Order: sequence, then C-alpha cells, then structure tokens
Amino acid sequence: MTKISRQQGYTLISLIFILGLIGVFVLLLFKIGPVYLDHSKVKSAFAALENLGNLSELSETEIRSTLDKRFNMNYVSDLKSQDVKIVKQGSYVKVEAEYEVVEKVVGNLSVLVEFHDVIEVGSE
Repeated sequence: MTKISRQQGYTLISLIFILGLIGVFVLLLFKIGPVYLDHSKVKSAFAALENLGNLSELSETEIRSTLDKRFNMNYVSDLKSQDVKIVKQGSYVKVEAEYEVVEKVVGNLSVLVEFHDVIEVGSE
C-alpha cells in the first residue's frame, strides 16, 4: 500500500504576488515617509514659535521671519512662511498652516496628503 502525501507550501505565483504586495507597500513608505518627516519639522517649528515668551509682542513680519529661519534650518520644502496665515488681535496671536502635498508614486498615480496645524497664544 502506497501512501499519498499532500504537498504544502507556496507556489511560485503566490510567492511573486506576496513579494509584489510587499514591494508596493515599501514604495509607498519611501514616497510618503519624507512628507511626514517634513510635516514633523513644521510641527516642531510651530511648537518652538509657541514656546517663545514674547510671541504677542512680535509683528507679523517678525513671526514670518522666525518661521522662515526655522524652515530653512530644518530643510522644510513643502511649506513656505508666506503660506502661513497669521492673525493678531491685541495679545492674541493665531498662526495657521493648511497645506497639501501631492507626491507622485508611479506613472500617473499620485498620493495627496493634507495637513492643518494651528497654534494660538494669548487671549482675545
């Protein structure tokens, strides 16, 4: 009597499919990762601006200059200080950045990432 055993394991096609899926996710990681790193630098620049003791005493131009210096120092490429909205009313200061980044993945496939950061200092 011969015993028939079933073979188990991956076929070549399933192995290629799994490697293809892993490759797609790695490609997305390499394309989107730098966008989020850039955004973390924007958030740290905003946090440093918020921690300034005299933010309400600075003019809009001085606030933009401070942000511009931090953006240049950290090599932020997705946002410019001119794109930041600044509202000043007495001792109240609101600094807001709303921007989107479109990153081309492959061919005509792109990824859109939207960010919205706000800091508020003082009282109205």
